[in-house]
Amino acid sequence: QVHVVESGGGLVQPGGSLRLSCAASGFTFSNYAMSWYRQAPGKERELVAAIRPPGGSANYADSTKGRFTISTDNAKNTVYLQMNSLKPEDTAVYFCNAERVGVTYVDVYWGQGTQVTVSS
Repeated sequence: QVHVVESGGGLVQPGGSLRLSCAASGFTFSNYAMSWYRQAPGKERELVAAIRPPGGSANYADSTKGRFTISTDNAKNTVYLQMNSLKPEDTAVYFCNAERVGVTYVDVYWGQGTQVTVSS
């Protein structure tokens, strides 16, 4: 059974930091690209950062470059998102995503999300 579980969200002041974690189980972690998305109220879900495959190169949304860092611990089947210099506009529900695309299949798993609120 597949599980993708985020943790680490919370309330932080502008300029502060948070580290999100996403623990995955039930699939071969190293075969999947791992990503973080976020969705703010009234807005579409957007890609924040991705690492493909785990341990490989990372890419970031323009709005998070230089402030956020995605990383993986393959031994723990966990992906992290270190968020520094947080801004109020980073407030959103953050979702972990695992994706594998083949010639004849697409496997996608989502977590339930963790709330990040940046406010003074």
